[in-house]
Amino acid sequence: MRDDVDELIEAWARERNDLDLAPVAVFSRISRLAHHVDRARRQAFTTHDIESWEFDVLAALRRAGDPYELSPGRLLKETLVTSGTMTNRVDRLTARGLVERNPDPSDRRGVLVRLTPDGKDAVDGAFAALLGAERDLLTGLTGDDQAELADLLRRLLLPFAD
Repeated sequence: MRDDVDELIEAWARERNDLDLAPVAVFSRISRLAHHVDRARRQAFTTHDIESWEFDVLAALRRAGDPYELSPGRLLKETLVTSGTMTNRVDRLTARGLVERNPDPSDRRGVLVRLTPDGKDAVDGAFAALLGAERDLLTGLTGDDQAELADLLRRLLLPFAD
């Protein structure tokens, strides 16, 4: 079984046989797969009328559990964006009726961002669509293959964990 990365590696090996091309075999495939995953995400989210950044915020709130609310600071940690970016995102999601801001009962100066019922419906539908699309991308692998791949990717990512 061959793919276009095999051809790419053969071409580089012909031109630069002095280099170890093993990383190309891994990261060129990860890069190509990331393109397909990104396209599947966009399609899943488009069918539910949300954008990828909106999903990230809504999903963080949904994962928080009932009452589906977080402080802006916690949202920053969950979505890895700056404070100014988060303020803009919450403003836009509030205008769309997907989240609301409420006073934080434990901090007079603070607010909590809460998922609205429309926001919950949007993120639940988008997440289900995303899982279906991602499941389709994995059809060439058995359950054991998927578990092994997940373990290998985890090992590769652990040095970057905070």
